Amino acid sequence: MVAHDIIVRPILSEKSYADIANKKYTFEVAKNANKTQIRTAVEEIFKVKVEKVNVSNVYGKIKRQGKHEGLTGSYKKAIVQLTSDSKSIEFFDSLS
Repeated sequence: MVAHDIIVRPILSEKSYADIANKKYTFEVAKNANKTQIRTAVEEIFKVKVEKVNVSNVYGKIKRQGKHEGLTGSYKKAIVQLTSDSKSIEFFDSLS
């Protein structure tokens, strides 16, 4: 897998904004990616040093549109902690 296939998109929420100050960044990642692949992908794309990766599966919620109901998409979420001597990710600097 290529690094850009592993990192799908950043997740921008209130909780993820609060963690940017501690050099923790949240991404949606490919469902079949493991922690090692996520670590190498983030290091390759953003040219930073990763200390730790936490991964969780987020399951879809039931949503209704009138009398019809269905599920939102489920995805895999990774919270990446950078080392203290690593530079921050430029994309997130403009957000905080």
